[in-house]
Amino acid sequence: MVFGSGVDLVAYGPGVDLRILAILLAVLAAVALAFGAQFQNDAVSAGPNRKRTNGTEKGRGSLSVKQIASLLLKPRWLSGTAFMVVGIGLQLGALSLAPLIVVQPIGAIALVITSLLNARVTKTRLNKGTILAVALCSVGIAAFVAMASGVANETVLNDDRLREVLTVLAVILAIFIVLFFTIGKHAKALTYVIGAGVLYGFVATLAKVVIQRIYQAEFEWLTILCLVALIGAVALGSWFVQNAYASGPPDLVIAGLTVIDPLVAVSIGIVILGEATAASLPVMIGFGLSAILAVIGVYLLSKVHPELTHKPHKG
Repeated sequence: MVFGSGVDLVAYGPGVDLRILAILLAVLAAVALAFGAQFQNDAVSAGPNRKRTNGTEKGRGSLSVKQIASLLLKPRWLSGTAFMVVGIGLQLGALSLAPLIVVQPIGAIALVITSLLNARVTKTRLNKGTILAVALCSVGIAAFVAMASGVANETVLNDDRLREVLTVLAVILAIFIVLFFTIGKHAKALTYVIGAGVLYGFVATLAKVVIQRIYQAEFEWLTILCLVALIGAVALGSWFVQNAYASGPPDLVIAGLTVIDPLVAVSIGIVILGEATAASLPVMIGFGLSAILAVIGVYLLSKVHPELTHKPHKG
């Protein structure tokens, strides 16, 4: 470990040579996430009052607490959850071996896998707009990871930085509470996706924070508070995800999670955790442009996906 007055760059945790292993683990985590998303979406879509009529599904929308509880009895939903758990384990392993801004965006691979899986399961032909949207998401995130892997660095996570992360999370949760009691009943798939993506971005950040503090041998009350906040964010984010599955196709959900999640996590990693202090101005501009490209892809997917644009026949 290296200490110095006012110096944040330290040799906490594994070295740069283990980033290849971290990237491999993150890729495997993305594959598990894709299969988990497809299985869970199938279970939610096949729930009560979700019978298909004229090629569309009726009753899609927010789920009640009773409906969510009933998912615990569905083998397919439990299988999806098992894939999710495996994915989380692999992702935590990746986060322990590399900076947050390198690992988290790799989950975008899940979008490509999920799009192909869902198209096969639902026998839906992907239109040109959907393929373009997936391509924009994938290229944007791939460019981001390529740039981040060359400039990212581990940092000392002091108490002030932890407090900043927790404060931002508290503000986000307050906003979600207000939205829940105002527009919650009328929320669409993209709304739930954005909420889940933001929360999961904090989950990844808090997981990295806890892992890094353990490396620093500073597992004290503030770190425990981060762990509690992580569990709370996972619970609320999971509820958002299930409602998103009930409101739209799984590839839209994955698109949001694999773009919004890393954007939030990476923003915190850069602004608060200081993981990109070695990045030059051109690289920072590249970060911004690649992020904008990926966000455009998610928005386009929410507008052109055949499962969302198909209208029932009137007769």
